[in-house]
Amino acid sequence: MRFLAALLLPVLLLTLPAPASPAEPYPLVIWHGLGDTYTNPALQSLADLYTALYPRAPTHIVALSRRSAPPSSRSPPPFATTRLNLLGLSQGGQFLRALVQTCPLPHPPASLVTFGSQHAGISRFLASCAPADWPCRTTAALLQRNKWSAWAQHNLVPAQYFRDPADLDAYLAHSGFLADINNERPLKNATYKHRLQMLDRFVMYVFEDDTTVVPKESGWFDDVDAQTGEPIKLRESKAYTEDWLGLRTLDEKGALVFETAPGQHMRLADEVVQQAFEKYFAPVEVNPEQAVPASTEEEL
Repeated sequence: MRFLAALLLPVLLLTLPAPASPAEPYPLVIWHGLGDTYTNPALQSLADLYTALYPRAPTHIVALSRRSAPPSSRSPPPFATTRLNLLGLSQGGQFLRALVQTCPLPHPPASLVTFGSQHAGISRFLASCAPADWPCRTTAALLQRNKWSAWAQHNLVPAQYFRDPADLDAYLAHSGFLADINNERPLKNATYKHRLQMLDRFVMYVFEDDTTVVPKESGWFDDVDAQTGEPIKLRESKAYTEDWLGLRTLDEKGALVFETAPGQHMRLADEVVQQAFEKYFAPVEVNPEQAVPASTEEEL
């Protein structure tokens, strides 16, 4: 995963907002979903809502291409000396989680909130294609046939978080992203676990009527029984009981939160977003004796 850190860390460090005082809410970083761009006015509306609630907290919407970034984003602002709040929309949720796990940020992020993400992967491509939408269905068929090729794993984003419970051997052998950041291979990365469990909150929203993400419970890290197709709750999985990622540690300290949002995939109501911002991005009082300094990473 060094390539992921090499890609993401420069983007964040070039676009991090100016420091805030410890008494104020933390700056917010937003990462959008598949097919979206940082220029979408709906994303700016989310940033504006955060600013309305926390006027002194800066916001930043991730733009992966510096060429297309607005002029204000091209010159590096002051290096962040504070923690961050993170908002991940759909696949942006697992990408922000990957950033938390893989990138040596100056300070551990505070809260990570994800909406409709694919933390445990997807078992179908473009599941919401209409019956007569042949371009969509053709693309899905091509993805399905070529998902484990090196080209697909490096160039087709949905292939990078595809996970078929009935074919885990192929997934573990060829997955270039998800199998790594979920610590599913025999050799576990202790740094991934260390960094993730330092979050004050990890909040996961699943959309009640989601037909885009299959299974929708992937947003809660739920697995799927390969025989019955029924969800296997996170707390019943080996990933949780053996604490591969620190999710059990987060849960035991009350920092792992499972939420639902009404409606279809990414049909976000303003009141749901506002409640999430007020409830989960407000400053958290952390006992200094429980805080783990970043320097301990050198021991891992």
